[in-house]
Amino acid sequence: MDAQLKRGILEAGVLALLMKGESYGYQLIREMSALMEISESTLYPVLRRLEGAGCLTVRSKEHNGRLRKYYAITDAGREKVSAFLGEWREINRMYQFILQQNEAQGRNEE
Repeated sequence: MDAQLKRGILEAGVLALLMKGESYGYQLIREMSALMEISESTLYPVLRRLEGAGCLTVRSKEHNGRLRKYYAITDAGREKVSAFLGEWREINRMYQFILQQNEAQGRNEE
């Protein structure tokens, strides 16, 4: 998958998870792993980018003697998810077109 496309999908996925409520890194990795392969080295730069863009807020809270960062979506983050959905509709239309052309080509070759 194209790296830029994957990055956009990953950002939107993380924000969508945070729409359910605030969460922390390890929990986000567990939930995202059910959808796509992700590691700490992939997630944390995404979280920093989203924080820098104002799409999420971060707060620290002690948990079992360690500080844990909790992430929450902002209004800008919700707007980013909406924009992603609009763009994805376009991508889906193009996907359907490519799929139809590919299937038609396959029928023509028979």
